[in-house]
Parts: sequence; C-alpha cells; structure tokens
Amino acid sequence: MAFKEKATVEGSAVFYKVNEQAKKYTLKDNGFIETNSGNFQFIRPLDATPQSKEGFKLKITIAEDLKTLKMSVTTANGLKAMNIFKSESHAMSQEKFYFLMDGMISRGVLEKA
Repeated sequence: MAFKEKATVEGSAVFYKVNEQAKKYTLKDNGFIETNSGNFQFIRPLDATPQSKEGFKLKITIAEDLKTLKMSVTTANGLKAMNIFKSESHAMSQEKFYFLMDGMISRGVLEKA
C-alpha cells in the first residue's frame, strides 16, 4: 500500500490527512513510533482487551515528510487487511476506530479530508 495525501480504512467513507501543524514530537507524544526507515507508525487494538490475540488492529503509518500516510485495519497478527464496516457484528470495533480517530483529530495529528 502506497502513501497518499489522504487515506481511509477499507469500508469507511471518512478520509483523513495529516494535519499541517503536526510535527515529529506531536506524533511521538500521541503513540507513534519512529521506524528504522524514518516513518512513524501507530498500532492499536480495536477490541475490548488489548492483550487479546484475536480481534482487529488499527495501523496508521505517516511518511517521514509528514505529508502522506497510509492506514488499515488488520487481523490481530497484522497480516491481512479487514473491513470492519461490512458487518454489524463489528460495531464495537467501529466505535473504537472512530474514537481513536477523533482523538487524533483533537490532538492535531490528523484532520478529516
């Protein structure tokens, strides 16, 4: 998956982009980890128990230039992209996804595109 100016997860109609005011320390303060390649990655579980080996994970990667990003919801092992919006049985994961995204917006990391 390539980095883009605006991105969303599979099944979601809401697109996000990196806030122009975001700096490297903003990302680090909000749980992003700098990778060996200089990008910033955020990974959080979308289920009730963070220690669970099942469920879904939200992955957001922001490029080193802080202008482009990519994001996905994956299986617990992170190998397969999933669509949590195709079934009502994933309502809790959808709610947690939007909660995390709203937090990123309110802290100046992302904005709706």
